Amino acid sequence: MPDRGGGPTGPRMRVGRPSRRVRTLLMTLGVLAVLAMAFVMFAGFWTDWLWYRSVHYSSVFTTTLWTKIGLFFVFGLLMAAAVGFNIWLAHRLRPPLSAMSMEQQSLDRYRMGIAPYKRWLLVGIVSVVGLIAGASASGQWRTWLMWVNGVPFHQKDPQFHLDVSFYAFDLPWYRFLLGFGFAAAVLSLIAAALTHYLYGGLRVTSPGARATAAATGHLSVLLGIFVALKAVAYWLDRYGLAVKSSDFKATGNWTGLRYVDANAYLPAKTILFCIAVICALLFFATLWRRTWQLPVIGFGLMVLSAILIGGLYPAIVQKFQVQPNEQAKEAPYVEKNLKATREAYGIDGTDVKDYPGSSDTKDKAKLRDDADTAASIRLMDPNVVSPTFQQLQQVRNYYGFPSNLDVDRYSKDGKDQDTVIGLRELNLAGIPKNNWINDHFRYTHGYGAVAAKGTTADSEGRPVFTEYNLPSRGDLGEYQQQIYYGEKTTQYSIVGGPQKEIDYSDDSGEKTTSYKGKSGISLSSPVNRAAYAVAFGEPQILYSGAIGEGSRILYNRTPKERVEAVAPWLTIDGDAYPAIVNHKIQWIVDAYTTTNGYPYASRTTLGDTTADSLTAANNQRAVVAQQNQVNYIRNSVKATVDAYTGEVKLYQWDTKDPVLKTWMKAFPNTVKAKDSISPDLMAHLRYPQDLFKVQRELLTRYHVKDAQTFLSGSEVWQVPDDPSNNSGSAVPPYYLSMKLPGETSQAFSLTTTMTPNGRDNLAAFMSVDAEAGTPDYGKISILKLPTGKTVDGPKRVQSQFNSEPSIAESISLLERGDSKVEYGNLLTVPLDGGLLYVEPVYVRGGDLKYPLLRKVLVTYGGSTAFESTLDQALNKVFGAESSTQPPPDENTTKPPTSSNPTVQAALDDAQKAFDQGQEALKKGDWQAYGEAQKDLEDALKKAEDAQNKADKAGSGGSGADKSTDKGSDKSADKKSSPSSSPSSSPSSSPSSDKSS
Repeated sequence: MPDRGGGPTGPRMRVGRPSRRVRTLLMTLGVLAVLAMAFVMFAGFWTDWLWYRSVHYSSVFTTTLWTKIGLFFVFGLLMAAAVGFNIWLAHRLRPPLSAMSMEQQSLDRYRMGIAPYKRWLLVGIVSVVGLIAGASASGQWRTWLMWVNGVPFHQKDPQFHLDVSFYAFDLPWYRFLLGFGFAAAVLSLIAAALTHYLYGGLRVTSPGARATAAATGHLSVLLGIFVALKAVAYWLDRYGLAVKSSDFKATGNWTGLRYVDANAYLPAKTILFCIAVICALLFFATLWRRTWQLPVIGFGLMVLSAILIGGLYPAIVQKFQVQPNEQAKEAPYVEKNLKATREAYGIDGTDVKDYPGSSDTKDKAKLRDDADTAASIRLMDPNVVSPTFQQLQQVRNYYGFPSNLDVDRYSKDGKDQDTVIGLRELNLAGIPKNNWINDHFRYTHGYGAVAAKGTTADSEGRPVFTEYNLPSRGDLGEYQQQIYYGEKTTQYSIVGGPQKEIDYSDDSGEKTTSYKGKSGISLSSPVNRAAYAVAFGEPQILYSGAIGEGSRILYNRTPKERVEAVAPWLTIDGDAYPAIVNHKIQWIVDAYTTTNGYPYASRTTLGDTTADSLTAANNQRAVVAQQNQVNYIRNSVKATVDAYTGEVKLYQWDTKDPVLKTWMKAFPNTVKAKDSISPDLMAHLRYPQDLFKVQRELLTRYHVKDAQTFLSGSEVWQVPDDPSNNSGSAVPPYYLSMKLPGETSQAFSLTTTMTPNGRDNLAAFMSVDAEAGTPDYGKISILKLPTGKTVDGPKRVQSQFNSEPSIAESISLLERGDSKVEYGNLLTVPLDGGLLYVEPVYVRGGDLKYPLLRKVLVTYGGSTAFESTLDQALNKVFGAESSTQPPPDENTTKPPTSSNPTVQAALDDAQKAFDQGQEALKKGDWQAYGEAQKDLEDALKKAEDAQNKADKAGSGGSGADKSTDKGSDKSADKKSSPSSSPSSSPSSSPSSDKSS
């Protein structure tokens, strides 16, 4: 149109348009921003690929990746196609002319506005919808892999007689497909309705018909599809009743059908399915009838039926049929729940025996002898003595031990010994100066294991170390001592390049090393360096001169992280533990396969069930999958992580578990066969604590097999609170070599106690054979105490300990000044019909930063003792001395004698001072004890000087120097303690204990 307003007719002014240089700059910046974003995304992908390739589990990465990509594109395209097709169809079915109403005139402006961009608008809408749907579908990769690779359980549910695999593998996938179908139908319906409205197919205020025949037919079909999907949902809901959760006062989180489910909900779902099918057909019929009347009536009837049949009728059945006679009505279904739950949690083979709780044996000498063989009483509590390990065996501040040590078995002279073990891991907080080079290049690893006898303390209450010093030496033999992967090793390190690492320090100074392992990812490539600089947010990785040829980056270094990464389908136990296996330090990790689709089995929340006083007291001991609810669990995999190379190996442990077989089909060649476990590794495998905690929680209710007793709740137990601390959390289970009634020898076991619900007397003692490779491994035994007889539980025993006047007075003496008494694990041991309780008592002195074993509490049959040693306490409780007790360990008595009279005289003085110190310790006279320790130190110094003089006098030249060094080494060992046990390390010399 010509410009009718007059005015200038020359060229128009270009107002506000940027210059070519500015446009070029902006375009360049935009391209750079896009490239930067693309490289960030590439860096995450590339570093993940490099890591999986470095641990030789690239198949896990590729299988997971391609599954996610496949689901993303398939379901993204399906959603985009469904929505896009219905928008296109609604546009194609638009009426040729629109009534000239105010409504349509308003819409005309929008129609004209989007007309030039219709195609791009359609592409944009379907792209957004497809991206969202694809991203949601890719998160279902586990569900897809379990469905496509599922293997049968060969067990059928009692209601529908379908294999359990249908509920565990098939039903979750069908529910996902159904949910996707609902989303596609709803989005298509909304998109089609909006398109019809925009182009006049639907009218709100215009005169005449509210919808064209084409729009009516189109929307009716979409509504019919929605209702048809609802019919499918009703049908699947029938099977879903077998894995439906509901609160039931007798069982907690009940799973499965109850009386009201089988007799009200199940027929209701079938009726609603039929109604929904009829309603869907009525909607489809509008293609010919072109009226909404019948479909709307059908839909209204379906909604009304859902309220009456699906909601009101079951409530009436529950109120008037079940509640008046609940036990009789529910008993058949409770029996199904009992059977399924016991099978699903592996507690169906639990051996429950009656146990008297008191002994009829009158022969005190026999009881005393039996106490020696009933169990290897562990006096070194791994959850208390970590500070002692830290103080005596830390050696350098940049090493540290976990707050909770571990219990394992090691053989010496053909005999198994319960051993407390911990690794001297890297502690960055103790590095002299924190900077990027120190934190990531120089201080890269820990060094050596430290182990101590679990059943013995030395004369000063310290652990008797069987592996000690730096480098570590002792009973564990030769092994690779560098620890590059551990529970406390959470930061990345760059090793193997031009920058040397601190290996360890001894009297001759620091030793350096360079990592020789093949672990980690090479940083020789500039692309790799750039990718890790971006991934870790550390630009120095890109240009630092400390990185060069041979440099490798180590990360994901905790055992739990590594196993979770290479086997994302497993649930990992909260406690990895170290062992010396085939001359290497190996972390052993227990892993579980789980599902929440086992019909009729009650569900449990792993995070709650595996929590105890140890997880509450500190953050060191983790819990399993915090809020992961399951109703089936198996310890199907034993994994190892090499502390030096980081190599991860997965071993099949439960060869019958169908869930593991399914994952092994999905990820072939990732799990090794059970028979490839070496005998050396098998000797250190044990029954996992977290599985035991889950099972004991279930057995508080499911130890009974009678439905009536189960429903009455009269036999419900509870896990008692830990009496040794004030956390208010459950007592942890304890590993202990012990002999159950009727057995002839001790077995490494995991034990716990249970009390009646709401009371503190003992209800049961539970144990499981934890010795892997034995025929009885995994056998759960429960000794059930009489219900009509009161037998003291842990809390009462602890209360009696604290209230006994003589014991309370002794504890008060021990707590004088700044000293603090700490109670160790309260161990329970069945003995000749009764129960023996043993609890070590530690004292942490004012200036002494670590606890030492000072007393042992013992009670049996109402008799209590509080003595300096376990033998003394047992002798007092039983009123008899052991006839089977071997002579005192030569490692914990007198110092060795010497042929040199001067040296011998000094050693005699040392022994005298030592005896005086022990006598003062018994009396609680800390001043006299301190003086005796000073005399002991002086005497040992005299013995050392005398020995050095004798060695020098007997040698000359270079040989004299050699002899002097040898003599110094011997005398240093003598100086460390009046004991010559392996605990006599330089870091545990009497002078360090002077303040105790």
